[in-house]
Amino acid sequence: MDSCLLLDAGSGGRASQRLVSQCFLRYFANPLLQRLDDAALLADLKGPLAMSTDSYTVTPLFFPGGSIGSLAIHGTVNDVSMLGARPRYLSCGFVLEEGLPMEILERVVADMGAAARNADVLIVTGDTKVVPRGACDKIFINTTGIGEIFATQAPSGHNARPGDAVLVSGAVGDHGLTVMGSREGLSFLTDVASDSAPLNRMIEDVISVAGEVHVLRDPTRGGLATTLNEIAEQSQVGIELDESQVPIHEAVLNGCSFLGLDPLYLANEGKCLCILPENKAEIALEAMRRSPYGREAARIGTVTEGRPQVTLCTRIGGRRLLGMLEGAQLPRIC
Repeated sequence: MDSCLLLDAGSGGRASQRLVSQCFLRYFANPLLQRLDDAALLADLKGPLAMSTDSYTVTPLFFPGGSIGSLAIHGTVNDVSMLGARPRYLSCGFVLEEGLPMEILERVVADMGAAARNADVLIVTGDTKVVPRGACDKIFINTTGIGEIFATQAPSGHNARPGDAVLVSGAVGDHGLTVMGSREGLSFLTDVASDSAPLNRMIEDVISVAGEVHVLRDPTRGGLATTLNEIAEQSQVGIELDESQVPIHEAVLNGCSFLGLDPLYLANEGKCLCILPENKAEIALEAMRRSPYGREAARIGTVTEGRPQVTLCTRIGGRRLLGMLEGAQLPRIC
């Protein structure tokens, strides 16, 4: 193959066939994809089903703890999992800039293949478009996932109830700060790495032992505070957080202090919020902590009656409202 991507690779001719066979099939190979039909035949799915789609435009393409490739798999796997589903299949669409070094594309695709195998999902169909220089920034990726719901009642942001416990599966803010540090070359953030990870097996364990789980959400863009505000509005409940119980790595706290950022609003790509009955909280935490991605899981708050808002009980005994940001602290973190 050429050392850089040419417009011909998106033409549908032999150059396209070489790109598919020598790059994508090399890392995504499975019997369903290798048929190379216009669509994937999924004969073994049993409903009800969960489906999610997301597009990834993160810059830089590679950062400590992950890349746009692994992120594109983890993000969609996790979104499907939040509905109490077992992710099975993914589609993958690429928008690629003319002149992109093939070495970079191959690294991204290799990361995607490895992430899919780790999450036990198959990439079964896809599409590639090559656009002229300047029409996109190197690589944009869209992934769509589909999975079988196994929860007796699918968790939803509308299901939080007063008295429920609010859990988080680990420390927050790592991904957003990592991407910013990599983008700007901030040497003092070398101890921070993205938390990008597949949460499907951990979620399955939590639901299997706890049974009744009211809400599952992954606090990506907008972070913990924004996601909890969304849940409070959907369920028309209040949520009270205990600041002293929210896990945040010291390196993230220090970096945010220096840069004037709030870690509660930074993106996460390998964490989930779990809201469930109070009497199920401890068994759910135990299940999370058995996973390598949930060792720092913690109870951080309680659902309350009243206005749909999020209140933070501070370390010094005060209280402050955590509103929803109008925009984002950091652009293009996923």
